[in-house]
Amino acid sequence: MSDLLLRTESLSVGRGDRVLLRELTIAVGCGQLVHLRGRNGTGKTSLLEVLAGLRSPVSGKVERTAGGLHWLGHKNALNGDLSVLENLQFWCALQHCDASAIAGALERLGLAKLRHRPCRTLSAGQKRRAALVRLLIAPRPLWLLDEPLAALDAEGLAYVGQMLDEHLQRDGGALVTSHQALPVGRDRLQLLEIG
Repeated sequence: MSDLLLRTESLSVGRGDRVLLRELTIAVGCGQLVHLRGRNGTGKTSLLEVLAGLRSPVSGKVERTAGGLHWLGHKNALNGDLSVLENLQFWCALQHCDASAIAGALERLGLAKLRHRPCRTLSAGQKRRAALVRLLIAPRPLWLLDEPLAALDAEGLAYVGQMLDEHLQRDGGALVTSHQALPVGRDRLQLLEIG
């Protein structure tokens, strides 16, 4: 795949017995951000799940970089009874990655003071930030992000913009669904409309 982080060929995606998307060709290269847009129910989340390897396509092929990927879905995957710190430590143990980066990542996303709070007590935006911290803890070349801007305030949007810019500058790539404009420059942004 050389400088491509993700490539599909004749990809069709379904949910249940319905085919939602047909014959898609997608390529995400190093330093490239693909903004996936479409109406609700057109298959954006299902497509990302196939691209992440969480479900099988109806037909076609997906090639991903050997360097790994981050998947951030609609749900933040946080145990409400655990603190922010405990959730992230547990995630690091599951991912076999070094937990020493947690403190700096929490500081960067404005969550350091909340690290011992149970996640159930956080606002929706704070939970989203806690989920986004994972992107900083374990660098991976490909990010697949499903509505990462949901529930974020202006400060949170700025954090995401900085994270995306830095990721692209390090030759990372991302495919992001969002109904909002992404907080990054347009020079590396490619729009993909579906549905």
